[in-house]
Amino acid sequence: MHLARHLLTTLALLTTVVACSLALPGVARSDGDPASDYLLGSDVFLPFDLKIDKADTDALKGLVASAAKQGLQLKVAVIGTRYDLGAVPSLFGKPQTYAHFLAQELFYYMKRELIVVMPSGFGIYSVKGVPAADTAAIAKLQPPSSADGATLVQAASGAVQAVAAAHGLTLSASGGSPGGSHTTRDRLVIAGGALLLAALVMGGVVVRRRRAGGGT
Repeated sequence: MHLARHLLTTLALLTTVVACSLALPGVARSDGDPASDYLLGSDVFLPFDLKIDKADTDALKGLVASAAKQGLQLKVAVIGTRYDLGAVPSLFGKPQTYAHFLAQELFYYMKRELIVVMPSGFGIYSVKGVPAADTAAIAKLQPPSSADGATLVQAASGAVQAVAAAHGLTLSASGGSPGGSHTTRDRLVIAGGALLLAALVMGGVVVRRRRAGGGT
């Protein structure tokens, strides 16, 4: 009897846990402003329902990471449809207005510049104020040529690069310094040093052998 009760209790707990876990995605997706939640723990928010190639996603995240390593802290929200705006669908098509709205939502957690990309164009905002050069760089960009996921994410990558260029920075999509030149150069220097040392050692061996041979 005790075993049966224990099994029933365990089953009930498991059922509750499963039900809660199934409910969580729906809660997240029905959030009043989904991007404000995602950007708390990530630097990039992507559309829920648009197909996006992993290579494009990795490139965008790599560029943002590369900018951060060089001192330019950015967050990016790519908005594909009204659905991505949760409870504020009226801001769809108004990237600058939404950038201001979203930055205010993240006010206590983020002091970075925020770039918003929509099919209609771009927005940029920071609670600390956006440098005039950054605003000008974004203003020069043409709206994405299509509303599909790949085009929007590639447009976001272009916006990040444009803002970085306004700061005199060149970014690497791999997330490191431009072209990964530092790591490659360091490895070449180390390899060259090793070869030089080996040559010197071999030279010393040859000299000692010649001296030993001459002495006999």
